[in-house]
Amino acid sequence: MYRPYLFLVFAMMLFAGNLIVGKPVSAQIPPITLTLFRYIIALLVVLPFGYKEWKENKSLWKKEWKAIVSLSISGLILFNVLVYLSLNYTTSINAAIVESSTPVFALVLGFILLKETFTKLQLFGVVFSFIGVIIVITRGSIDMILSLSFNPGDLTMLVAMLTWSIYSILIKKHAWKFPTYGGLLVMSVIAVVILAPFAAIEVNQLSSIEWSPSVGAGLLYLGIFPSLVALVAYNKGINAIGPAKASIFLNLIPIFTMIGAMLFLGEKLTWLQAGGSILVITGVMITNRKQRVATRLKKLKSA
Repeated sequence: MYRPYLFLVFAMMLFAGNLIVGKPVSAQIPPITLTLFRYIIALLVVLPFGYKEWKENKSLWKKEWKAIVSLSISGLILFNVLVYLSLNYTTSINAAIVESSTPVFALVLGFILLKETFTKLQLFGVVFSFIGVIIVITRGSIDMILSLSFNPGDLTMLVAMLTWSIYSILIKKHAWKFPTYGGLLVMSVIAVVILAPFAAIEVNQLSSIEWSPSVGAGLLYLGIFPSLVALVAYNKGINAIGPAKASIFLNLIPIFTMIGAMLFLGEKLTWLQAGGSILVITGVMITNRKQRVATRLKKLKSA
């Protein structure tokens, strides 16, 4: 009964770990190269589990190549490159707070791209979350807003979150078509093939990487846990309780990240960060609460 919820909590802990572990690792390895290394590791790990599913569904990959390539580019490549780039300029806590607003941005993009409608209460939740994000990014400074002198890391994380929102919409439309491990295998291959030539841009930075056991262990963590284990656990949770209820668990990411960043990275939580995160999480909960009610009403009408 509680297994899907445990899967989702576990997935959020691993997603938070991406920001905590990614912070020191991204300080050593440039973002494109880091993302490439991450998915080479993910590819090697998922290969024994996904090869059979890949082989049995060759016609599916050809038929749905646009969907699988779009999923890989938005969720695996762009999102992670932007996250690791942002962590060079902002804190893990800030990045987590901005990331937690993903469901709200997905709702807005769904309205723009898919012509989905939302209610006044959902609009209120969207505005509430946006206010929280603005407070975190501007640190509550009116002068920063007027001068447009924002932290580039926070803005980069904002763009990363928008790409993840696009990925979430694509997941909603296409993920059910693909077997779990075979899909992860194909997406990882696509990510490696696309990232490899772009990693040449950073080749001059590779000599400055200070390899150490902690960097190596961090890279293994990023390649295995957020890349594979978290996605499998998240998908299992979604399949059991549905995407609307599952999206609420994204609110746990900033909480786990705050705890981890304070314990392992020595980051300090400010009152503005705490207040901004409360606004973001409250806005997401308002938005999803209305979505669940609307879903129930729709089911009753169709019954």
